[in-house]
Amino acid sequence: MNSNAVPEPALLALDWGISSLRAFLMDRRGKVMVQRANDHGIQNLPEQGVRGFELAFAELCGEWMGRWPGLPVVAGGMVGSAQGWKEAPYVVCPADTQVLATCTVSVDSGLGVPILIAPGVMYDPADAAPDVMRGEEIQISGALAERPEWSAQACMALPGTHSKWVRIEDGRIERFATYMTGELFAVLSRHSILARLISEPGPINSGEANAAFVKGIEAAKESRPGDLPHQLFATRSLGLTHRLPNSVLKNYLSGLLIGHELVSGLSRMGGSLASGTPLVLIGEAALIQHYVRGLGALGVKPAAWLENTAPQGLFRFAVAAGLVTPSELAAG
Repeated sequence: MNSNAVPEPALLALDWGISSLRAFLMDRRGKVMVQRANDHGIQNLPEQGVRGFELAFAELCGEWMGRWPGLPVVAGGMVGSAQGWKEAPYVVCPADTQVLATCTVSVDSGLGVPILIAPGVMYDPADAAPDVMRGEEIQISGALAERPEWSAQACMALPGTHSKWVRIEDGRIERFATYMTGELFAVLSRHSILARLISEPGPINSGEANAAFVKGIEAAKESRPGDLPHQLFATRSLGLTHRLPNSVLKNYLSGLLIGHELVSGLSRMGGSLASGTPLVLIGEAALIQHYVRGLGALGVKPAAWLENTAPQGLFRFAVAAGLVTPSELAAG
């Protein structure tokens, strides 16, 4: 929809991550009217420091703010990190949208309107290392807005650079665990000795690629404690011995890393899943499909999978913070 044809919105919501900035004009029902995006994530700003954030916001949203100068603005994601515009300290589990809305920080946008930034969430058990998320809590809020029945109990997996496995109870994030699966894959496939074979893939056969991915999943399933460093080297040896073509070694590595995450994540959530609690996947469609295939190889079928739920989560956050009064048709 052309923004010139948009009726007056109720909210401007910013999903501001490491590599991208996405902006959503939303109506009072919590529906996206129009959206825009650019690559000015917090690590790719037009300038360093506060001025860089102001310029990135003005470039993407300045026209909107000129048209609707009193429009409330909220933001979630890495913009509230220690490397972001202004740090929004973590709130400790259990946490829900109402808790997030009581622990916000505000910045001057440079365009005459404040931007309210959502905090992240910390899980800090007495008997284990702490874990943190920033941005995923907003996606979870959006998922619960779409499917309120999941608020009672759910397990949610959010694949990505740093995947999250989250336990939901009574609408709150009770506990979660992070897996550096995506980052490990990027480092190993580009900068390790494994990359020497992977970097010359040749033509890819889709059937062989899928079989290699499943082979990696199965290796993770059959592994013993501490086996991952040993199994990673198999990515090289399977190529050197021509048991797998170089063209599908990346698929094997992907299956191996995702498989270890799935085995661990399912184990952490196992008691809940065994009792019928739904397993929900949230994330980019292409990546979600890898996880669906991996779970299938382990005999597990997720209850549902959703793509970007951040806009609905940011809308709920804005409502909880008192910035927007939703219509009776608003989601969640």
